[in-house]
Amino acid sequence: MAQNVVIRECMTLEELAECVQLQREVFALPEVELSPVRHLIVTKNAGGFTLGAFDGERLVGFVLSVPAFMWGERAFYSHMTGVRAEYQSHGIGAKLKWAQRTRALAEGVKFIKWTFEPVKPRNAYFNFEKLGAIAREYQENFYGTDYTTTAQTGRKFGLASDRLFAEWHLESDKVRRLAKNDNWKDEREPATEIRIMNDWLGLVEDDPEAALAEQLRVRSEFRTAFARGLITRGFRRDDAAPAFLLYTD
Repeated sequence: MAQNVVIRECMTLEELAECVQLQREVFALPEVELSPVRHLIVTKNAGGFTLGAFDGERLVGFVLSVPAFMWGERAFYSHMTGVRAEYQSHGIGAKLKWAQRTRALAEGVKFIKWTFEPVKPRNAYFNFEKLGAIAREYQENFYGTDYTTTAQTGRKFGLASDRLFAEWHLESDKVRRLAKNDNWKDEREPATEIRIMNDWLGLVEDDPEAALAEQLRVRSEFRTAFARGLITRGFRRDDAAPAFLLYTD
């Protein structure tokens, strides 16, 4: 499936409108929280871009890159990356992100930042082990009360939208090697690890109060670790105890 998918910039109003429809399908967001076509047009005219994954003429995924200025230089803020459900787990998200890196470097940009939920191991593994991002910032309730999980489980229950901030240093040694499909392994022992559950949505559906307690535990452990100056550089997949791996540098 992935071999037939082509990555190119979304240029027409119709293609950008399809990005909005894809948001509805993939993220299950309330209408007020969607990024509308006008936002995508303004982003392009401000120096950003929206890359689409196309299977023939059909848009099956996209990544939005918003122009930013961080640490005294140009950067991109990767606001959304979404892939249609039937195309997930086929490497299309990775193709979009690596194309985003290529485009950014071509424009002289060496840093991309985005947020993700710290309670979902699949995203964590992708960001740290497939892309080579790092994290050293945790924000509590970043977007306000999050009902996305409610839409996915069918249970009416709002949680704080806690987020980790992924930092993608596009020319770091790890990212360069992963971009070439080289193996990478950090041989150091982590200073600490922060464990999460494997089935977050299942926990929310079965026991919302336990999910809230778990979220608060994860939040507290990240805040303590980051206060010590630790940096998240890896993620261990494990059926029983998946965990973020944090290091002193």
